[in-house]
Amino acid sequence: MFIGGGLVYLLYSSFDFQQMKDIMQNSINYWWIALALIISILSHIVRAARWNLQLKALNIKPHFSAVVNSIFGTYAVNLVFPRLGEVWRSTYIADRQRASLTTVIGSMVGDRLSDTITVLSLTIATFFIASDAFFSFLDTYPNIQQGIFNMISSAWVWCAAVFAIIALILLFRSKSQNKFVLAVKTIIKNLWDGFSVIIKMKGKWWFLFYTILLWGCYYMQLYVATFAFPYTEHLGAKATLVLFVLSSISMGIPTNGGLGAWHIAIIFGLSLYGIGSHFSPAGPFDAQASAFAMIVWGSQTILLILLGIYAFSYIAFDKHRIASGKIKIDATNSSSGMKL
Repeated sequence: MFIGGGLVYLLYSSFDFQQMKDIMQNSINYWWIALALIISILSHIVRAARWNLQLKALNIKPHFSAVVNSIFGTYAVNLVFPRLGEVWRSTYIADRQRASLTTVIGSMVGDRLSDTITVLSLTIATFFIASDAFFSFLDTYPNIQQGIFNMISSAWVWCAAVFAIIALILLFRSKSQNKFVLAVKTIIKNLWDGFSVIIKMKGKWWFLFYTILLWGCYYMQLYVATFAFPYTEHLGAKATLVLFVLSSISMGIPTNGGLGAWHIAIIFGLSLYGIGSHFSPAGPFDAQASAFAMIVWGSQTILLILLGIYAFSYIAFDKHRIASGKIKIDATNSSSGMKL
């Protein structure tokens, strides 16, 4: 929260909000913003469908509406507590289905790892399509370039990786009956089962299809939003791809729903295409680029809040129906509640 708040202060402390008001009143076609929000809702449903494939492969069979609302709730929780939304959705589904928490978390890790691989693939592809934009980004932020190099070349990183691998091998080769050792082995096994189900499960091609559709939705909601503003409607598919990749990378920074980091990535990307051409990390920032970032992000955030309210209302009602016996939970999922 502090990181996001600091970035927002940097962005808008010297911003002319009268210009923002004028842009909001006179320069935006809100029908395009509405379409972007509809695509955003679709992306959440697609993510739920993809995760549901993993859960079913693990013999965890929640109603699809419960999975959809777990996704809605995830993003709402992330607005308040960055990254904890993923833990919350895993806990909710495991509790609802009386399934192994670590297995569900493992499936969530696999779900998110596929996103990381997708972002990496998109970044590499976009680098070849628009390498000048990336070199400009690294020139503007040399500390990021140096940080990436330091991480890759760090002896500590490689030593830690080797140590972790050796420790895992020794752990699983150990025949110790110590309760702590057995508990750790069970947790790791459950995590691995949940994670590796993507490779083993039936419907792998559906998983790939949903992944492509999911990230296609993410891209399209940004692409559609560019048509809402007269100064971005000319950007086109390639420029939007650059904006999309930069903003996706920025979501790796642990802020509330991308607060601040997403804005800076978008503003920088727009500056590459003549909107706020004199970009500097210290500001001041171009009014049009800043307005685009704030309004697109703000509309998405309002949507996440509304979806979160709906999701938690649904979950409260759902729990009541389960407690009253109106909904039966499949006992084959697990027989020991929130076991690890």
